[in-house]
Amino acid sequence: MAKVRGAIVVDTEKCKGCDLCVQVCPTSVIRLADEVNGKGYHFAYMEIPEACTGCMNCALVCPDSVITVYRLKPQKKTVEV
Repeated sequence: MAKVRGAIVVDTEKCKGCDLCVQVCPTSVIRLADEVNGKGYHFAYMEIPEACTGCMNCALVCPDSVITVYRLKPQKKTVEV
């Protein structure tokens, strides 16, 4: 079975850096940036995108709903003869 891949998009200007998404990510994909957004918060971002499974834990715990999760369709491997 193909490994499920996912991706997240964070609205960095609305993120308050509460760190909840970082704590619930089972694959440790999300980190808080060293930079700050316009409000002075360290925002969340995908540090290891290839490890994301699209589990949606981060989006479910985000109190401000600034995380969108996408699941990527697994590509079928073609066998050449």
